[in-house]
Amino acid sequence: MRFEKLNENKIRITLTNKDLEKKNIDFHSFMANPIESQDLFFDMLDEAEEKMGFVTKDYQLRLEAIQIAGGDFILTITRSLPEKQRLQEKKKIHIRRKNLDDFNNTNAIYCFKNFEDFCAFSNFINCNNIAYTNIAKSLSLYEYNNSYYLCISKIKLNYPNAKQLFSSITEFASYVSNSDLFKLKLNENGKLIMKNNALKTAIQYFK
Repeated sequence: MRFEKLNENKIRITLTNKDLEKKNIDFHSFMANPIESQDLFFDMLDEAEEKMGFVTKDYQLRLEAIQIAGGDFILTITRSLPEKQRLQEKKKIHIRRKNLDDFNNTNAIYCFKNFEDFCAFSNFINCNNIAYTNIAKSLSLYEYNNSYYLCISKIKLNYPNAKQLFSSITEFASYVSNSDLFKLKLNENGKLIMKNNALKTAIQYFK
């Protein structure tokens, strides 16, 4: 289990299959029945407080769980102070579940709220030397309904930096779909901004 502090109010926890086995947790039942999994969350929060000083008492928590190619799981926990009248309430965890691929899907579509967020992600990839050029057959960027969609097609699931790239992108964009129908919708109703290797183009021209 790996803990990373993203900022003062956000941490990332990476869980491997071995971590789940040690805690006798089956991830599929964990995703389907979060009530039975809350003990795991609070165990991790206690460990995060002990290791990183990430205190969650009297905070509201939002937890995003995402399953990535390769079998690891990324949990991003964000804390925020509730309104005064809610300070004494029990901590509430709001979970967004994102199951990228059931271990074998090779397509993914992410939504960026604006073009600046996409450029920020591209610069993050570049500054952190995260290789991306051969991770998929194509990475195309579309504009649709004032948002920007990065379509990643034919992902190489065994690519060395796949886990790092997909865990990073969740800090800048939201996972939307892996459906060919949604990409067809973008082709028909959206505007193609960058074709084939959108990350390379953004890094080259929008630093």
